[in-house]
Amino acid sequence: MTVRGPRIVLLGKQGSGKGTQGARLAERFHMRHLSTGEMFRDSAEVGVAAGLRAKEYMDRGELVPDDLVVAVVEERFANPREVRPGFVLDGFPRTRLQALELDRILADQPLDVVIDLEVPTDVVVERMRARGREDDTDESIRKRLALYETETKPLVDFYRDRSLLVTVNGFGTEDEVERSLLAAVADHFGGS
Repeated sequence: MTVRGPRIVLLGKQGSGKGTQGARLAERFHMRHLSTGEMFRDSAEVGVAAGLRAKEYMDRGELVPDDLVVAVVEERFANPREVRPGFVLDGFPRTRLQALELDRILADQPLDVVIDLEVPTDVVVERMRARGREDDTDESIRKRLALYETETKPLVDFYRDRSLLVTVNGFGTEDEVERSLLAAVADHFGGS
């Protein structure tokens, strides 16, 4: 029997710490941290058509359509080396359609746990403002949070109904949040 690492999805508002905590989990479990932005850039860099098209949307500051997102993720997961050591997905799925497509892509290697990093809205707004990124204007922050509420927040119930969801308090120091995440993974995956 081949040993495999955990298969994790991180959900949470922008600014909730998904990128930071995803990288920490990946390092801890020696697995891949797969953020959609990096997957798009990697695919574009090697000339994959879907990745090049996705990059055009990103460069314009627009959301990448579901079909392109799914194509890039599916291409990445076609490589067993990407999934065998385990992975933490950050930024995908973003919609119910993407969640259903992820089920299809991972048909014989399903998710172990979906972690919702819960952080109050006022805290994530302050975090995004503090990052100082050019695209973190008050208007763009409001738009992204509104989009999260309508498109991504429903995934919390979607995964809760499948007994895959664990909610973790994402408010605290990076180390405190990491400890909570590790406990959630250990509870669901059966190890630490």
